[in-house]
Amino acid sequence: MSGELPPSINIEEPRWDQSTFVGRAKHFFTVTDPRNILLTDRQLEHAGKIVRDYRQGIIPPGLTENELWRAKYIYDSAFHPDTGEKMILIGRMSAQVPMNMTITGCMMTFYRTTPAVLFWQWVNQSFNAVVNYTNRSGDAPLTVNELGTAYVSATTGAVATALGLNALTKRVSPLIGRFVPFAAVAAANCINIPLMRQSPVTDGDGSRLGESARAARQAIAQVVVSRILMAAPGMAIPPFIMNALEKKAFLKRFPWMSAPIQVGLVGFCLVFATPLCCALFPQKSSMSVTSLEAELQAKLRETHPDLRRVYFNKGL
Repeated sequence: MSGELPPSINIEEPRWDQSTFVGRAKHFFTVTDPRNILLTDRQLEHAGKIVRDYRQGIIPPGLTENELWRAKYIYDSAFHPDTGEKMILIGRMSAQVPMNMTITGCMMTFYRTTPAVLFWQWVNQSFNAVVNYTNRSGDAPLTVNELGTAYVSATTGAVATALGLNALTKRVSPLIGRFVPFAAVAAANCINIPLMRQSPVTDGDGSRLGESARAARQAIAQVVVSRILMAAPGMAIPPFIMNALEKKAFLKRFPWMSAPIQVGLVGFCLVFATPLCCALFPQKSSMSVTSLEAELQAKLRETHPDLRRVYFNKGL
């Protein structure tokens, strides 16, 4: 073994303290960095080699701590944490901002006609399905039926909400109509996330103890809040700006610029909203054993009598 770095750096956990909002925000700004989708296969494999070697105690000469963490985040941005498989490009967390800004911007530009609503809500939920499948749990993988049920239910809910609200807003200010896509996305999240979530609980060392519906409900509530707040700035601020811009001579002369401007505004909001809202709640959540289901409590009293808290992955 060579090099100046000690082999004791725990790269299995995030670099920053996850018990604080600032630490979680720094972590997610790195995780969602859109620049990672531009990395080549060669760069990804090089980062993976650094990480795998370090885990085995092999440290390249001259490797610094910053370089190690950079390699770790590059590796995590492209490879599934459980299976080690390279993830689908558009399903990676680093693709969230560019993909969502494009889809959301178009949903908010083309929201007036039924065909446009159907098409863009379908595109949005198809993208969500890819993200959910790509980031599925390795020890409790989603079945085709579960994925299909969530996909159809969320798409139906989003389209029904959008079309219903479009009909209601025809009699009110055009500005109100611009918020219909946001309501549709919020409705889809409330349907999609509960259908996609499973919550195995573990002890402090990560050993699996069982499944808990109560832990799942806590995780679902946190993720729904995070997802809706994540979408809010990009879908609530641009409507006011676009409503004002469309009254100006520039957009009247160049109406085709409406979509690019809207996409850009949404993207600017998402660059900050995505990591900050992911950081609202700890990724590794916990709850008291006494808050679990009676059956699971009884099991843990027999197998782990000294256990006081259990842990579970909140999800994103």
